[in-house]
Amino acid sequence: MNRTKKIACGVLALTSAFGLAGCKSKAVGATVITVWVSEADKPFASQVAEEFKRLHPDKNYRFVIDIQGENDVATRILNDVENAADVFSCLNDQLPKLINGDALARIAGERLERVRAANSDDSMDSVTATVNGQDNVYGMPYTDNTFFLYYNKAVLTETDVQSLDGILSKCSASRQFAFPMTDGWYSSAFYFGKGLGFEVTYNENLAETAIKCDFNNETGVAVTQAMWNYVQDGRVKADANDSKITAGFNDGSIVAAVSGIWNKTTIERYLGDNFAAAKLPTYTLNKGGVGEEQVQLVSFAGYKLMGVNNYSANKTAAMDFAEFYTNRENQVKHFEMRGFVPTDLQARSDERVQADVCAKAITEQLQYSKTQKDVPSTLWVPMEGLGVAMVTGAQGGGFNLTAQLNACVAAIKSTTAKGQTEQSKQTM
Repeated sequence: MNRTKKIACGVLALTSAFGLAGCKSKAVGATVITVWVSEADKPFASQVAEEFKRLHPDKNYRFVIDIQGENDVATRILNDVENAADVFSCLNDQLPKLINGDALARIAGERLERVRAANSDDSMDSVTATVNGQDNVYGMPYTDNTFFLYYNKAVLTETDVQSLDGILSKCSASRQFAFPMTDGWYSSAFYFGKGLGFEVTYNENLAETAIKCDFNNETGVAVTQAMWNYVQDGRVKADANDSKITAGFNDGSIVAAVSGIWNKTTIERYLGDNFAAAKLPTYTLNKGGVGEEQVQLVSFAGYKLMGVNNYSANKTAAMDFAEFYTNRENQVKHFEMRGFVPTDLQARSDERVQADVCAKAITEQLQYSKTQKDVPSTLWVPMEGLGVAMVTGAQGGGFNLTAQLNACVAAIKSTTAKGQTEQSKQTM
C-alpha cells in the first residue's frame, strides 16, 4: 500500500481547505467520511449525509460525496484501497473481487444482528461469502434489482404481455418491442429460462480457478436459435439500450421494452396514463417444430449494498453511516426518489411500495430470477459479442450460430481471459 501518499494527503488537508475532497485523513476537529455513489444517487446521498449530521450534533462530521459508477467501483478501489472511499455503493457480484483484495470490512456483532433481522434472506445471502470455511457478511443491502417489462397499455393488454408472441402481434417495424440482446445481463434470461447456467470454483482467496458453462449444449443451441429468430424479426429492436428505449417510448417507435427501475421516471413521464409494467414474458422455443413450448424468461436478480472500506481511517463512523443509509426510513425515501424496491422487510410492506406498479412487477419477476452471485467475471464480454454478432448478422452479415456460440462459451470458461469488465447494468 502507498502509505507515503496517504501521509502526504493528510498534510495537504491541514494546509488547504480544498484538500479534503481528495483525502482520507481526519481534518482538524472533523471526521471526514468520503462516500462514493452513482451520479443519479448523489442528491439522495447528500440528503442522507445532512440528516446523519443533524442526528449527531455532538460530532463534527464532514462528508465528501463523490460520483463513482457502481459497475467499476471494485477496480477503482483496488487501484488504491487506502485512499479509496470510506463508504461506497456496490453491486453484490463484485464482492469476491473486493474480498480477495481485502477491501471490504466485515459486518459483525450487534450491527450484523440488526441488519440481518431487518432485511430479506435473499438480500443477506447476496452479501455473504465463505472465506476460509467461514460465512461472513460484507455489506448492507438496500435494494434488490432485476429487470422487467415496461409497456404502453394503450397498445398492449395484460394478456398480450404474457408472451413475446402476444407482444409482437401488436408490433410492427415502426412500433417495436425492445430487448437489449447485446447485453449479457439481459440475454442470459433466455438460457436461464431452460435451466442452463454456469458454475464457478474459487480458491480460498475467492479467486476464480475454474468455470463451467452449458449454454452451448443441445438445449442451449435451441435457445440460441430462438434468440436469433427474434433478432431477425423486424418488430424487435435487438440493439436496444437505455437511451434508445427511452427515446422510443417518447416518439412512439417503441411500445414495450425490457429494462430496469432506473428508467421508470423517464418512461412514466413519456407514457403518462398509458404507463404500465409487468414481469418478463415467455418466449417460444422450437417454434414450428417438434417440442415447441413457451419458456419463461428468468432474469438476473442482483442486489445493491453499501460497503465499508477495510482501510478506512474512520471505520466505526463509516459503519454507522452505511447502516443509517440503508435503514428502513431511508430505504423508503430511496424508493420514493429513485423507485428502488427495498430489501428491508418493513419498508417493503409500506403501502407506498405495495401500490407501485413497478414494485409489483419486480416482486413478481423475482419469482422467476437467478440471484446474481458467483457469476463468472468472464461472462459479460463474450455474451455481448454473441449478441452483437446476431445483430450484425441480421443486418446482412450472416450468423454462424454453432461457431459463435461455441466461441462465446469457450471465452466464458477461460479463467485467464484478459480485459473482462464487470456488469454495467443496475448502476443508474
